[in-house]
Amino acid sequence: MYREQIKVLDCTIRDGGLINNHSFTDEFVREAYIALSKSGIDYMEFGYRSSKELCPVHEYGAWKYCDDEKIREIIDGIESKLKISIMVDAHRVREQAFAPADQSPVDMIRVATYVKDIDKAIDLARRVKDLGYEVSVNIMAISKENEFALIEALDQLAQTPVDVVCVVDSFGALYCEQVEYLVKLYREHLPGKEIAVHMHNNQQLAFSNTIEGIIHNANYLDASLFGIGRGPGNCCLELLVGFLKNPKFNLSPILKFIQEHMLPLREQIEWGYILPYMLTGMLNEHPRAAIAYRATPDKDKYAEFYERLLEGLE
Repeated sequence: MYREQIKVLDCTIRDGGLINNHSFTDEFVREAYIALSKSGIDYMEFGYRSSKELCPVHEYGAWKYCDDEKIREIIDGIESKLKISIMVDAHRVREQAFAPADQSPVDMIRVATYVKDIDKAIDLARRVKDLGYEVSVNIMAISKENEFALIEALDQLAQTPVDVVCVVDSFGALYCEQVEYLVKLYREHLPGKEIAVHMHNNQQLAFSNTIEGIIHNANYLDASLFGIGRGPGNCCLELLVGFLKNPKFNLSPILKFIQEHMLPLREQIEWGYILPYMLTGMLNEHPRAAIAYRATPDKDKYAEFYERLLEGLE
């Protein structure tokens, strides 16, 4: 459970932003930053760096764009060793402006990509690496990918200066045996690079699958406060911190933040284990169908939703 190389990344604001259009208040983000700083967590992911021409400002909050100045406003006056990360979708990006790393509050840029867009991801990763950032590439929806194409993408990444490559269970469809297989596959094809895991909780397996990744030497671990994230959410940060037994971690600030901020938020927006998300995970389908169904008057007609999913697969 204790391994010095392990780094924990909190993705509360970034993944949680997918269910409120990235509209967390400045106070919420600042208090999260303070709590995570006190807890000893390694990274906090503030959100996305998105093109404003592709993602209109009137539709989203500040954490869809993660401007350096906005981040500085949040962290101003707080002493912290907590590193900051942001995510960039390689397939949704036009030419982005990134300051050199020594002029930015951001430490790590995580490039999200599908296998088919790996060339775009590598181009972006090289560009930000040259500016001095730590760089991770998160290959999404791998439970749907052809393994030969995935291996080709991994072999391409092996030739780049990328620091970390993440196994992402986008649909919450993976079981522990598959996590073991994929982490070992990534390690085989990415010598010298760190492997990360980002697990979704459709089938209540995010925590156990994260542990499975740890067992097979994934050293970068994603989690979120109270498991917040799109649909069923992610591995719960409080569970992971309790499991790791690293003396640098302090669980109390995390619990206090959940008590004071996450519980009230849970009354406003929905996430966590809910049957429609379980069903999309079981069937290895994108949760968008469940998200849409939860917005209808029939949101709790689970059998009817299941039949609709099955019809769509025929």
